[in-house]
Amino acid sequence: MDQKPSPQKNGTRYNGEPHASTAPIPDLAEHFLECGKIGRYLTVVDESRFVVSDDFREGIKLSSVATAAASVFSRDALVAQAALVPLGLFASTKQRKTTERYEELFTIIEQTAFSTEVRDSAEAIVRAGFQEARIREIERELGSRMSPARDRYRVFLEVVRSLMEKRISVAGFREEFLAFTQAVAGKLDFGIFSFCLDRIFINPQIPINAKGSLIAEVMLFPDMIRREIITNVLSHPEHNGEFTDFVRTIIEQELDNETVIQIYLLVTLKTSRLSISAVEDMFLKSPAA
Repeated sequence: MDQKPSPQKNGTRYNGEPHASTAPIPDLAEHFLECGKIGRYLTVVDESRFVVSDDFREGIKLSSVATAAASVFSRDALVAQAALVPLGLFASTKQRKTTERYEELFTIIEQTAFSTEVRDSAEAIVRAGFQEARIREIERELGSRMSPARDRYRVFLEVVRSLMEKRISVAGFREEFLAFTQAVAGKLDFGIFSFCLDRIFINPQIPINAKGSLIAEVMLFPDMIRREIITNVLSHPEHNGEFTDFVRTIIEQELDNETVIQIYLLVTLKTSRLSISAVEDMFLKSPAA
């Protein structure tokens, strides 16, 4: 399950550079801005998955504009902070004139980023004069937060295997899920957590009552996290119809009408029946936005 994201997906390069395909290349920075406008976690342009911190590691090249947009607009503080590192490292190796431009960029990030951690890190990098040692220190601090959570994630995958092999009860699985979620909250990329749930929900070897028990817990999650997870459930092409009908019934019974409408709008977006700008317009008109 824990797969390293590919730097290229479905004909779209992350850096927005043209390639052999005749299809228009979406602008990734603009896409991140659009995600921010409707209060979403960042996704890749084709909506196939959420952006994770690995996307900003050395060797996976994004344009500096897209990376800066991610640092500002990501609702995932881990992803937003990870995006600061390559920007800072690039500035640290350039001439003074280039560094001055990056000082302006980091000032904008400090003033506008959604995440407090990102604003603080941006200010610290500028104050340190883009010294590589300080940027690497921030990178290590980020890694020290995330590595234990990823280890805990791998442990939970063994619990999932135990459920598939009927070596653990549904009730026991639910308790393990709650312990896992509590342990990794704020320390694991949302994209990885979401991917984990996606694989559970579409797996035919996992009983539907176990999936339903997780949905009951997801319904108690913060609004935006719940919305993203439920949207994935309802839009994934491999989901069992009986299960998605169950989820639709639950959300329509338990959530207010505006929240349900927002979920269905995002489902429509992910299944390519509306543009993100049309969804944004509808979100702005919604009292729950």
